[in-house]
Amino acid sequence: MTTQHQPADAGGGTALLTEPSTQDLRPADTVVAGRSPARMAWKRIRRDKVTMAALVATLLFIAIALLAPVLTALTSWGPITPDNKAINPDTGNFPYGSLGGISAQHLLGVEPGTGYDLFARIVYGLRTSLYVGFASAVLSTAVGVVAGLAAGYFGGWVDSLLSRVMDVMLAFPQLLFIIALTPVIQNALQTNSHGGTDENLRLLVLVLNIAVFAWAYTARLVRGQVLSLREREFVDAARLMSAGRRHILFRQLLPNLWAPILISFALAVPQNITTEAALSYLGVGVIPPNPDWGALLSDASQFFLQDPMYLFVPGVLLFLLVLALNLLGDGVRDALDPRARRG
Repeated sequence: MTTQHQPADAGGGTALLTEPSTQDLRPADTVVAGRSPARMAWKRIRRDKVTMAALVATLLFIAIALLAPVLTALTSWGPITPDNKAINPDTGNFPYGSLGGISAQHLLGVEPGTGYDLFARIVYGLRTSLYVGFASAVLSTAVGVVAGLAAGYFGGWVDSLLSRVMDVMLAFPQLLFIIALTPVIQNALQTNSHGGTDENLRLLVLVLNIAVFAWAYTARLVRGQVLSLREREFVDAARLMSAGRRHILFRQLLPNLWAPILISFALAVPQNITTEAALSYLGVGVIPPNPDWGALLSDASQFFLQDPMYLFVPGVLLFLLVLALNLLGDGVRDALDPRARRG
């Protein structure tokens, strides 16, 4: 609200003066805070109940995997420590009791035939699945980003060469070639070591085989984004200021690619976990008695009629893990690119 005064002017009339009210005045030091893309994306994620539930479930799985030694110490049973008293030799070494031998000592029962504690093998198998899934996703994403940046920015023969390599890698039947290559490499490692192959080497071979056939997806995505960004005004301005190629690639282009890179990584992790479980199920991944969910499902399929819990527990947990990661990946994609949000 304003107050009007009518003082006399030089000519004898009145002059209308308007005095601003205190409601229209703002402090001089008032600052309007902007929101970064990361904060806006996090705000969208927090509003999405499905994505938040998937995030909580994923963090819970990761915490269980990290605390596997502590959790198994509480039950006093390791992943390859048999409990011969928990299986009945008169019934073909099936567990005593119902529901696969679930008891206070064995929270999820025991394996038929071996007497291994299923809870310990589940939590240690979770570590294996998450390690292979995240490590192969990190490696394939890193290679794909570098290849996509080079192909999209330099163009010419570099783009033609890398694009043809991408086409070849995408055309390969990934699972079949991994099944064929993994045993060959593992047998070579075993021959060179003159004994049993270290399980860490087996996991490394598995990670490398999965990453070799997965990087092309990220590279193709990054290449397409770079092709559209390299002609933008900020890139031209950097060239006019005599900025080097490294500066343009890693200081101008790469910061504008984090959204598709994170989306590609988030969706690659559950796919790699499923691939690792399939390979172990087929006997070319993690070798028993080392714990792995795919190997557990392979063994459990033989005892499904006699002990369904042995198949039910790892099967349901693998389903929940992959579901949580997929929902989290979809939520991250929707948060970083609202225009692509599902209707």
